[in-house]
Amino acid sequence: MAVTRTRRAGHYKECLMEFLTSGLAHASAWGIVLYTLAATHLTIIGVTVYLHRSQAHRSVTLHAAVAHVLRFWLWLTTGMVTREWVAVHRAHHAHCEQPKDPHSPVVLGIRKVLWQGAELYRVSAADRELVRRYGAGTPDDWIERHLYSRFTWQGVGVLLVLDLLLFGVIGATVWAVQMMWIPVLAAGVINGAGHYWGYRNFDCPEAATNLLPLGLLIGGEELHNNHHAYASSAKMSVRWYEFDAGWMYITLLRWLGLAVVRPLPVRPRAQPGKQEVDMHTLAVVLANRARVMAELSGALRRVWRQETAALRRFDPALWRAARPLLRRDPGYLDGEQQHRLQALLAHSDVLRHVHELRSELATLWRRSHASPEQLLASLAAWCAKAEASACEPLRRYAGRLRSYA
Repeated sequence: MAVTRTRRAGHYKECLMEFLTSGLAHASAWGIVLYTLAATHLTIIGVTVYLHRSQAHRSVTLHAAVAHVLRFWLWLTTGMVTREWVAVHRAHHAHCEQPKDPHSPVVLGIRKVLWQGAELYRVSAADRELVRRYGAGTPDDWIERHLYSRFTWQGVGVLLVLDLLLFGVIGATVWAVQMMWIPVLAAGVINGAGHYWGYRNFDCPEAATNLLPLGLLIGGEELHNNHHAYASSAKMSVRWYEFDAGWMYITLLRWLGLAVVRPLPVRPRAQPGKQEVDMHTLAVVLANRARVMAELSGALRRVWRQETAALRRFDPALWRAARPLLRRDPGYLDGEQQHRLQALLAHSDVLRHVHELRSELATLWRRSHASPEQLLASLAAWCAKAEASACEPLRRYAGRLRSYA
């Protein structure tokens, strides 16, 4: 009897040790890594497709079943409340780079947003007035009120238990990685580095940048400058070499009949032989400010490079700042930048002439009280002035602008 009890105790001990080391899944190390990557990727897709593009910006409408699956998964893996996340993000767009922006590195500093992004989100989410003002239109059904919004930490608690059951003790590490994924990559990297480092396709008022052309790790959120230029677009990639994983999944869902996408911004198209600036031209130009100004900057790139080449020897700092200053809409520059821009323009009559014409075109979008006829006359006058310029790239661009239809 004693021997039997000893064997039985030894067997239980072996089973317990096996469970603690392998869990119910008995997964290999690579299996655990793959599960962690797949689970965190699904969380990122839930944030970018459901919370960001569908709920915050209404650029895509998901089938109720798909929306609920993603909402449940985010409750399980992040504990975030849809209404609060949407409210904080809309407040960010409404007050971007201003004192009321919940997480601007321009206002708060890059270190604070990069390392304390999750804390900044929680502070804003606790502001009931902010949530009431910016959280309209988010789910308010029975399960949202009685489970998801009410028991926020219990979801991630359930996930911890599931990870421990599946993988044993190592499941705690898997859970920790899942808990860090959104606070680090979304709240820290996107809200911080995405407004500080990177490249810009478009000159928008915000300091938003594209971190990488391949939006895979954070589901396309890496293309943050593109998003701020076209916030209502469900697609965040605009260049042929840019990849948006979130858009890939939206395209698949649309093909399956599980998503309806708001019409995407249409690229301006030239009509061969068209020389008259008409209402169609005006409509295209007004609807595509970001692209129109980006194309003008591209047309002037060689002029800028030639006219600032001499600065490299006797004023390297001004030479390095030249292109960003010239690309920027003058209305977006602060006092110090305006001063440096004037110092730059003083070195070249060509630069000054080109910049004046570029500034005149930019004012077209700020004339909110002008009638369509007045705006049309202004656009036609700008094209005529640009075509009379001694700057060949400017003349060619004016001809292209006339052909928009």
